[in-house]
Amino acid sequence: MEENEEKSDLSLKKGNSEGESFRLQVVTWNVATADPPDDLTSLFHLNSPKSPDLYVIGLQEVYSGPIRFVSDIVFDDPWSHLFMSTLTPRAYVKVSSIRMQGLLLLFFSKVQHVPFIRDIQATYTRTGMFGYWGNKGGVSIRLSFYGHMLCFLNCHLAAHMNYASERVDEFEYIMDKQIFECKKAPRIVDHRLVFWFGDLNFRIQDHGMHFVRSCINNQTYSLLWNKDQLIMMKNKEQILQEFEEGPLDFQPTYKFDLNSDTYDSRVYRTWFGFTGKKRKPAWTDRILWRLRSEAPVLQEKHENTVDDKEDRQLDEEEEYPLKIRQDLYTSNMEYGISDHKPVIGIFTLELRKMYDTPLVWLQAEGDWSADIDAIVLYSPLQPFPSSTWDWIGLYKVGFTSVSDYITYTWVKDNEVVFNEEIIQVYVSKEEIPVQGGECVLCYYSSTLRCIIGISEPFKVHESKVAIEEGLLPERINGLDKTVASEDFWN
Repeated sequence: MEENEEKSDLSLKKGNSEGESFRLQVVTWNVATADPPDDLTSLFHLNSPKSPDLYVIGLQEVYSGPIRFVSDIVFDDPWSHLFMSTLTPRAYVKVSSIRMQGLLLLFFSKVQHVPFIRDIQATYTRTGMFGYWGNKGGVSIRLSFYGHMLCFLNCHLAAHMNYASERVDEFEYIMDKQIFECKKAPRIVDHRLVFWFGDLNFRIQDHGMHFVRSCINNQTYSLLWNKDQLIMMKNKEQILQEFEEGPLDFQPTYKFDLNSDTYDSRVYRTWFGFTGKKRKPAWTDRILWRLRSEAPVLQEKHENTVDDKEDRQLDEEEEYPLKIRQDLYTSNMEYGISDHKPVIGIFTLELRKMYDTPLVWLQAEGDWSADIDAIVLYSPLQPFPSSTWDWIGLYKVGFTSVSDYITYTWVKDNEVVFNEEIIQVYVSKEEIPVQGGECVLCYYSSTLRCIIGISEPFKVHESKVAIEEGLLPERINGLDKTVASEDFWN
């Protein structure tokens, strides 16, 4: 592992780019319909001295029974809720998420990067039951990070030993099927950097159970690599050759007895009675990546590509380089709620920012409280496609996601020109929390589908009227409202 990191280090430092480094952690876990554990400290490496700038979490087999699934549409599912409650106190925001039945993908960012994450889109592709059922397939989130196009694809592919070719076919189908509303990167392969991960379900073939378990016990994992189906398929499938993966220097992550580190020891019941046949361990859960500048261009996939477009891409990649290093690739054996163990990949991205100024500057003007209408000042710092559907949200410091606002105001409905460069909008005192607290303002662009400006934190003062009149706070529709104490007790 150390040797691999050293080689990657050299590749990262090539060239004379004046890039900045960002830390990214990818987690994939087939949770086998289990409820989340109580603590995620180990999974997210929360005690590490270097905290990631970005977290990307892909789950498979999240429980999706009819009642729970309907509930999860209205409210956050238990897994998403735990992720947010764990990461939000550490200044992370859920930027985007997508769910297709049991497949769940979430993208978290440190709050300081949020205004520079743009063009966010998410989509899904079903492959179960000939494309009609979403128990298998892929969900993806694509976005621009400081101008660099990134895409994250979480897959759950066909199971069983004999379906290696079908798994590759499903992957190709997902790659071809997913189209984004972006001229610069309409398909997954058009992105500068793609991460592909999930329960890919590739197995270890030919080797017997005894040999596989002996290699695991002796930690001679490399003896199994030449019979790993994904590695074998990469030798003959060009689309797989474009993707890189770190060495499998960790235990196969499937299949375990629940709440243990023991590989499958159950006695299965069949139509003809009981059998002692057990599942052979395998690296079903994987994390791979593809850096476009290093990937060969497939002519048949780019028949309509114009030469000058390719030249512009090459010029951009030369002027704004993006490099990647994998710092860690491992499984986590501490969690036993599933028959799979989670897999973690930690990466360093070195890139030169294409922009480092927010599109909008915002400021809370004067003192804020529920006793008087409040004023927001904002000013576009760069041209952007504004819309009548843009809005400015009031958030408490430590908000979990874009939808976690206290209140909001439509920009065009309430704006008044303050001077040639600054515009002001009003927020009704009725919408301001009477208890006050530390808050920020965020400008949301409906066209870009993201937050493009965040104010400095400011204090909303406790309502003097509420204190003087003995009003009690009551939580209504996510807002801190008040009712008279006498009405409350009646």
